[in-house]
Amino acid sequence: MQRRLSALPLVVSIGIGATSIVHADALTRGTAAYSRGDYIRAARELLPLAQRGNARALGLLGFLYENGFGEPQDSDTAVDFYAQGAVQGDPFAQAMLGLMYDKGHGVPQDFILAYKWLDLATARTQGHERDTYARFRDAIASKLSTDEIIEGQRLALHWTPVGFEPSLRAERGSWEFRHHRD
Repeated sequence: MQRRLSALPLVVSIGIGATSIVHADALTRGTAAYSRGDYIRAARELLPLAQRGNARALGLLGFLYENGFGEPQDSDTAVDFYAQGAVQGDPFAQAMLGLMYDKGHGVPQDFILAYKWLDLATARTQGHERDTYARFRDAIASKLSTDEIIEGQRLALHWTPVGFEPSLRAERGSWEFRHHRD
């Protein structure tokens, strides 16, 4: 519970960023509602953005579902939202997806994929966020052999973001990275 609460400022700070004006307003309203504890409104503001493929909104919705904030707690749905944001390159979604792989919540436990996603998140942030993601990644590394760390780094190095494709959401389990490594 402490880790979840410590992620609150991170979620709010990551959720507000450079997006289009229309998206920024809805994203700002959604993160403001979240910070006030109005999780139902946060989900209502973020869902239309997520349906249009806004990577940050996808990551934030994943967090709401993972923790049962304003939505039923559902690891599978959280993973789906995180994955959609992660493949588009959102560092928060990547980090949270990595943590889901670490715990085996909503996906098979896979420390190499956890390392990959946390390494990507670390590389795409700076300051406090970077330090936080690096600590998570390094904790995963302590569970891996040198060869497994190298594999996780290779996967991160060869990864490229993809655009939003609504068809990716059509069928649970259709995510290539859930079952295969690059």
